[in-house]
Amino acid sequence: MPIQPRRLVKLTTAAVTLLVLTACGTAADTGGEQEPLHVWLMRNSLSTELTGEIVRDFEKRHPGREVEVTVQEWTGIGEKVTAALAADEAPDLIEVGNTQVAQYVAAGGVSNLTLKVPELGGDDWLSGLEESGQVDGYQYGIPYYGANRVVIYRKDLFEAAGITEPPADREEWLRITGQLNQPESGQQGIYLPGQNWYVLAGFIWDEGGELAIELSGRWEGALHTPEALAGMEFYTRLHALGQGPPDSDEAEPEHGVVFADNEVAQLIAPPGHARLILERNPALRGKLGYFPVPGKEAGAPGAVFTGGSVLIIPENARDAEGGYAFLRLLTGDRWQREIAGTMSYVPVKGTLTDALEGDPGAQAMARGAEAGRATPNSPSWAGLEADNPVKDYQTAVLTGQDSERAAQEASEAITRLLNATPD
Repeated sequence: MPIQPRRLVKLTTAAVTLLVLTACGTAADTGGEQEPLHVWLMRNSLSTELTGEIVRDFEKRHPGREVEVTVQEWTGIGEKVTAALAADEAPDLIEVGNTQVAQYVAAGGVSNLTLKVPELGGDDWLSGLEESGQVDGYQYGIPYYGANRVVIYRKDLFEAAGITEPPADREEWLRITGQLNQPESGQQGIYLPGQNWYVLAGFIWDEGGELAIELSGRWEGALHTPEALAGMEFYTRLHALGQGPPDSDEAEPEHGVVFADNEVAQLIAPPGHARLILERNPALRGKLGYFPVPGKEAGAPGAVFTGGSVLIIPENARDAEGGYAFLRLLTGDRWQREIAGTMSYVPVKGTLTDALEGDPGAQAMARGAEAGRATPNSPSWAGLEADNPVKDYQTAVLTGQDSERAAQEASEAITRLLNATPD
């Protein structure tokens, strides 16, 4: 729906701001205009049109209110949110990445919303989305939307190999991937870069392992446990059925480009990657299919890292009550259905996935989200992602080094990084 003429889109050097102008509200105690409600959302979280529709709905429900939505860039957002949380007057509602909550809570200034969970329908939240907003058992971040990896596959290559159905479990997945792997003709069963640690995390979780665990307030790396080693062993077997380099991740080279430019049967990526693939190779239009990463049990999806965003309310918000009202609107069933269907996101509740009807990639993603997990909720985890010993561990194993020794070294590195004293 287009934005009505009486609504204004303002461009600033800091952000693109959608300012929805309403009839002037009157403050009950002063007779003056009310302060606008200040909301920060991230780039590409919502389309401009969808943002306008949601704000207009809020305006209708709250006559006399003015809402200012500022679209922030992901680059440098950590420092910006931390500064906002420390300010005397913070924004009323902020969208943050779901791996960032613990670091903001540790810095201080984030409202504890645990008591609001029942009225927000928390009993129906997908566990992976709920988990990402929790710190020490308290809910600081409210799930906003999710996204996770699925298997994108070439339907034509599957059909040529006589494969008519996606695999039911991990062992069948290995079998058909081996069948599709035909190096003599240049066809890869799967393109899996050696350092795709998000994919490895899912296999570790499937085995009952963890990346790190918290013991009496101290974080310990857990890659050396038998369960985690079993996850890496499965990763090694799958990686061998393609030509993914052992010493690079999914970004270098961009794995969607590799899939588009070569005869590759499968890729593990968010379904939105299909757009990049088709832009690169339009001849693949109509030839792409999707299925959830298979699990150990037949018919059950495998564990996957669930990315996405959560919403937080600063303790020093100008209007925390208004921020919460906007949060309730964004996470309510009506707009969750609209956001999921329009943006191809996983809605926060499993009861709302019918909104993805007709979008096979998003449907596969939502099915996988049933087994979604979050990364360890350590305040230092975001720093670990920038200097990640898990990647070095994967390369070490895939190049023939002793897996147990490499895992022990990686666990020790994780322990040091997660318990380092901030400068």
